[in-house]
Amino acid sequence: MSGNARLLDALSGREKIAVLAPHPDDETLACGGLLARAFSAAGAHVVCVTDGSASHPASRDWPPARLAETRRAELLAALNILGGKAEDLTWLGLPDSRMHEVATSEVLASLTDVIDAQNIRHIFVPAREDKHCDHQSTAQLADALRDTRPDLHFYNYPVWSRWDDPQFAQNTAPYDPVLLDTSSFRDAKINAIRAHRSQLGQVVQDDPEGFVLPEPMVELFAQEDEIFWRMP
Repeated sequence: MSGNARLLDALSGREKIAVLAPHPDDETLACGGLLARAFSAAGAHVVCVTDGSASHPASRDWPPARLAETRRAELLAALNILGGKAEDLTWLGLPDSRMHEVATSEVLASLTDVIDAQNIRHIFVPAREDKHCDHQSTAQLADALRDTRPDLHFYNYPVWSRWDDPQFAQNTAPYDPVLLDTSSFRDAKINAIRAHRSQLGQVVQDDPEGFVLPEPMVELFAQEDEIFWRMP
């Protein structure tokens, strides 16, 4: 089977998939429609790699442990909206924005156990073009897994590169990206994005410099088709 034919098969919902998300919300922004389709068919599993606790570093009301707990709850709520359940999530809980400090070998065994336990062959990971360090570290983790598991198939999804790279279309054209029409699941995806309230400026009130998803970015991912390509 050719690479893009295999990707189209993975997008169809006929086989169970996994999404590796660097932070809670990446899975919904970039793959919410894909996940909703998969949950309604063969199933999906989300592996959230970091604990998401670094988005509001100056907050005293929301120290890292409390914020991580909230972000995990938001992710579970988002997955529920998309049709998933609590057992469809693996939370690795690595330190947000410091994933590069953790040895890949320490994470690889846990990730391999999850993939095998879920009987998954198709894995979606953030694009290397995303500049955030955790996105790049997650892509490197997938590379390490691919080196040891040639039986698995890997695909990329863009998050930050789709938003902040003015040459995004030109830079990714060589990958022959595939668009997934998410219109059937758009309402669910929008509601799932809105479940990540802490990233929308609706929870933490004592860190004015803390992270807030730009509303135009939210609209882009809520309204446009999702984009995937075979991992180079």
